[in-house]
Amino acid sequence: MASLISCCASADTFKVSLLFEIMELRHIRYFIAVAEELNFTRAAARVGIGQPPLSRQIRDLEEETGTPLFLRLPHGVQLTEAGMAFLPEARALLAQEERAKKAAQLAALGEMGSLRVGSTGSAAFHPRMAATVRRFTKMHPGVDLQLREEPTARLLRMLEDGEVDVIFVRPGKTPPPKGVQMVELDKEPMLLVLPYGFATHEEVSRGLPLKAIAREPLILFPHSDGPGFHKEILSACRKAGFTPVPGQEAPQMTSLAVLVAAGLGVSLVPASLAQIQVPGVIYAPIGKGPAPVSRLCVAVREGRVTPAMQNFLTLLSPAA
Repeated sequence: MASLISCCASADTFKVSLLFEIMELRHIRYFIAVAEELNFTRAAARVGIGQPPLSRQIRDLEEETGTPLFLRLPHGVQLTEAGMAFLPEARALLAQEERAKKAAQLAALGEMGSLRVGSTGSAAFHPRMAATVRRFTKMHPGVDLQLREEPTARLLRMLEDGEVDVIFVRPGKTPPPKGVQMVELDKEPMLLVLPYGFATHEEVSRGLPLKAIAREPLILFPHSDGPGFHKEILSACRKAGFTPVPGQEAPQMTSLAVLVAAGLGVSLVPASLAQIQVPGVIYAPIGKGPAPVSRLCVAVREGRVTPAMQNFLTLLSPAA
C-alpha cells in the first residue's frame, strides 16, 4: 500500500519532515515492533520473520526516511530523536489502516455509508414505509439515512439520475421507466374527502357511490406531479358515468383535506391519509360501483443495489 507521511518533531529538539512517496505498511509494522521491543531478536519473533530480514527491512526504511531511526547498541537498540518523532505517526498510520479496513468491511455488509430514500408526501403516511424506515435506522445506525419528499414524477427522474437510491411512489397503472425496477407493496382503497355535513353518518358508514361527487369541484394536485394517480381517478369517474368538475389544484396530496375544509370542493386520497385529521372534513369509503385504488410501490435502479439498499429492501419483505 502506498502512503504519504509527513512527520514533524518538536521545534525545540529536532525538526524533520519525512515525506515518503512509497511506504509499505510492513515496514511500519516492523519499525513499531523493534521500537517497542528495543531488540531485533524479540521483534523478529514477534512479527514472525528472521532477524536478518528484519534488519534489512529497517535499513530500507531508514534509507527512505533519509535518517537513522535506531542507535545500534551491543545488547539491543535505542530510538534516535528521528525515531521517537516517527513512532507516534507510525502508530497512527496503522490505526488508520485498521479503521479503513473496518469501514470497508462494514460498508460491504451494508452497515456504513449512506442511503438516500425518496418518498411522495402520501407514501410517507403508509405504515409499511414508516415501519421500514424506523426499523432500518434502529438496526443499522452506522448508515446515514436521508429522506427526501417529492412528487412521483420528480422522484422517478431523480432515481434515473442517481440522486436517490430507493423511492416510494404511487404510479397508478403507469409502467416504470426503462432501467427502473418497481415492486408493488400495497394496493390501498381510496377514500372520499368531503366537507362536514355532505352526507349523514349512516350514509358514510355504508359507503357513498363515487357518483355522489359528480357535481362537486374535484380538488387534485397537478397532473404533472402524478399522472398515474390522475389517470386512476378519472378512469374510475368515467366508469361511474360522469366527468368530474375540475377544481382547484393543491400543491401536494397532503394539502387536499385543507382545501376541502375551506369549502373549495371534494377530493380523494389513499386510505392511509385518513390519519390527517382536519376540522370540518370527513373521510368516506366508496360504496358499490367503480372505485379507484392507489398502488404503493418501491423502486430502484436495475443493477444498482448496494448492501445498504439490500438491507433496507429486505425489511420491506412481509416476512421480515
